Amino acid sequence: MLSVKQELLAALAGELEKLSPGAGAKAAFESPKVAAHGDLASTAAMQLAKPLKQNPRQVAEGLRQALQNSEPFKRWVDAVEIAGPGFLNILLKPEAKQQIVREVLQAAGRFGVQGSNGQRVLVEFVSANPTGPLHVGHGRQAALGDAICNLFQTQGWDVYREFYYNDAGVQIATLAHSVQLRARGFKPGDAEWPSGDNAAAYNGDYIADIAADFLAKKTVKSDDRAYTASGDAADLDAIRQFAVAYLRHEQDLDLRAFAVRFDNYYLESSLYTSGRVAATVAKLQAAGKTYEQDGALWLRSTEYGDDKDRVMRKGDGSYTYFVPDVAYHIAKWERGFHKVVNIQGTDHHGTIARVRAGLQAANVGIPPGYPDYVLHTMVRVMRGGEEVKISKRAGSYVTLRDLIEWTSKDAVRFFLLSRKPDTEYVFDVDLAVTKNNDNPVYYVQYAHARICSVLAAWGGDAATLASVDLAPLQSAPALALMLQLAKYPEMLGAAAQDFAPHDVTFYLRDLAATYHSYYDAERILVDDEAVKLARLALVAATAQVLHNGLAVLGVSAPAKM
Repeated sequence: MLSVKQELLAALAGELEKLSPGAGAKAAFESPKVAAHGDLASTAAMQLAKPLKQNPRQVAEGLRQALQNSEPFKRWVDAVEIAGPGFLNILLKPEAKQQIVREVLQAAGRFGVQGSNGQRVLVEFVSANPTGPLHVGHGRQAALGDAICNLFQTQGWDVYREFYYNDAGVQIATLAHSVQLRARGFKPGDAEWPSGDNAAAYNGDYIADIAADFLAKKTVKSDDRAYTASGDAADLDAIRQFAVAYLRHEQDLDLRAFAVRFDNYYLESSLYTSGRVAATVAKLQAAGKTYEQDGALWLRSTEYGDDKDRVMRKGDGSYTYFVPDVAYHIAKWERGFHKVVNIQGTDHHGTIARVRAGLQAANVGIPPGYPDYVLHTMVRVMRGGEEVKISKRAGSYVTLRDLIEWTSKDAVRFFLLSRKPDTEYVFDVDLAVTKNNDNPVYYVQYAHARICSVLAAWGGDAATLASVDLAPLQSAPALALMLQLAKYPEMLGAAAQDFAPHDVTFYLRDLAATYHSYYDAERILVDDEAVKLARLALVAATAQVLHNGLAVLGVSAPAKM
């Protein structure tokens, strides 16, 4: 059907070009919201009415007659009808819709995937400070980042996954101090332990585990570093290095359990040791975009749309946190990544304007609007009808690994991707483990497993289904299922462009529902061989698209459930 649509679109473009030079380039089809209105729609007549100085319905009538006389429309279209002020509603012949089955089966795992566009994109996500286990907010970000990377790959991008972590600053100092206190035998509640709402200490059990392993002189290895403990509780720097390596290893375990990988881990500290932060400040000063006031160095960020100028260097000589961010993004640009997507929590909203202001002020050739941002809200977790807020492992929050252990990797990924990133989300643990149609991931996976069961009962060679006669696929449920399959490639393209993996979850639920309706309406393994093979081809194509879509989300497509 995709090839059919391209033929029809070419015919439409040709007729529009005849009516108004240049109009052919704007030829497009829409999908009618009401099935009774047809399979494809065009608003071209209304768009051309004004420049042609004609009534829209008159333009539509002339265009309808011309299209009906074209060879592609004669071959693939049953009717072209005019509706409202000049809509053209196009009803396809069954054989046009049937082509999608063959296209899916021939392309298999590549269905919906575009060829290389020769462009690179860097997606930065998770980027958790190595001060504790990954929480469910990090989990939402990991699911978002990985799915957005997968979406870009389907559209031909060369995708680079990066994890940036703050291995310098106040939080790391707090981590080291907390581990040192544990190593010296103190614990939360002791007089020596920091207390109060703003106390600089981490209280989770994991701090005691780090201290014990440090005293035991263990070696820890993570994806980007290894460190052997000295066992000297007085050596704060050694404790800091060991604790960071220990927690990076813990985060690696979290990410592996979630099936997320990265191409690179970028250290905040390297921006200082390499001189990038100092060089960035020098660029901004040389460009005349800074000034001194009240003992601090300020950036004239209001010149770039920020609501107020921002402090870059405080009176004590330390830099505010957005300065290394600017240096980091200049490094991204210099590494050749001219398309960059940052996935962060909504608490980072205020940094967008100042980072972009700094990049513009640095005058290094970076265009306005660089980088792109996807902001997500945090996640509330419900279990047994009550909100879960505390994890023994972390001390103050539910960890990603807790959520995976309570449910499954598939459920966590699908659930966390089932809403727009910037909307609040409540993760219902009890729903995630139910095996019924109320559980969305179960509902979709069950549709795939149900088809696999039918194919296994048939027992034939699935490879032969790509060449069977599809003419028996004439019923309304079959035609509806084929139309749903045909929506997949365009849905992928739009989801990638909009950074919207939730669109994939919506589509998969709709496809599963359409399949379940088809399965309930028509027996597949019937005695008529031609009908049976055609129906097997249709459901095999459906299983393939379900598999492809779930893969974009990082969710498995089980053959049995």
